Amino acid sequence: MEWAASMGILDAEKEKQQANFPEIRFFSVAHKTASCPQDNLSGTWEVCTPASMQYFSALAYFFGRNIHQALNGVPVGLINASWGGTPIEVWLPEESILSNEYLKEGASLLDPVEWGPHQPGKAYNAMIAPLVSYNISGVLWYQGESNVANARYYYKLFETLITDWRAKWNDDFPFYYAQIAPWNYGEKYDGAVIRNAQRKTLSLPHTAMALTSDISDTINIHPANKQALALRLSNSALVKHYKIKDEITDGPLYSHFTTKKNILTVYFNNAEGLYCKSKKIRYFEIAGGDNVFYEADAIIKNNTVELSSKKVAEPQFVRYAWRSTAQPDLYNIAHLPTSCFMSEMK
Repeated sequence: MEWAASMGILDAEKEKQQANFPEIRFFSVAHKTASCPQDNLSGTWEVCTPASMQYFSALAYFFGRNIHQALNGVPVGLINASWGGTPIEVWLPEESILSNEYLKEGASLLDPVEWGPHQPGKAYNAMIAPLVSYNISGVLWYQGESNVANARYYYKLFETLITDWRAKWNDDFPFYYAQIAPWNYGEKYDGAVIRNAQRKTLSLPHTAMALTSDISDTINIHPANKQALALRLSNSALVKHYKIKDEITDGPLYSHFTTKKNILTVYFNNAEGLYCKSKKIRYFEIAGGDNVFYEADAIIKNNTVELSSKKVAEPQFVRYAWRSTAQPDLYNIAHLPTSCFMSEMK
């Protein structure tokens, strides 16, 4: 979320030169920690210029620019409260973690790092709590890479953060977020576990998720194409919040599956026009009652995917793109990619 044009993005020089928008204003929250919630923070609003844009969150800038232009020049204020490389725990109120044994257990798995805090609540207290009295339209979130060490806790952590922030503001505001990019996180599956947790968080109201899997590579943990990601997030806002556009803003999302003999059929939401960019559909795996997954042969049929494997006589579970580095190539009619997923295990 913190990544700026000065750090390297697609067409950085061109974008900087064109960043003259007097009605877009930036506020950058300084990196600080505190042991208890603070009331005040220092800083000033800046006009969007080539000089100020290059050091501001690139994703936030492009999102704000898209909203500003689509709404015929309505003024847009962007507050950037982010800290690269920090785990989600530091952005949660400390009591939310310490009062929950499961979340406290997850937090205990985090190791100290030299570039930022890792203790629960430390960034929230200094960088988020002072903003609670400020009226906001919504939140953009791009984080998760630093939680691979305790990936299985992320769903509950993320759900708790969204719920708690909304409670603090007393506002069920939109919360739109980016799914983390495919990258070698050091463990074979942990990246997929985080992405799946983010997919499941869409069960909360007024949320939207933009995938990065097709606009990134597995080499750079900071994908350079912030414009495409911001476009997906701003389209979600324009359709779901501002309601001035009518188009598909979500890729195919796993719904459920059925079985018939050795065939497992996967159903998706947002699956109209389902197609694969590769000659062979990759990344689908199925398992029987032993929970051992095998690569599956896949066929698209009526916007569903039929799966089978000679090694699984009675499939009971399915997963898709279950690798940290997987780049799914299954798309819908809006050319938006399918999120990784795993069906519920025994």
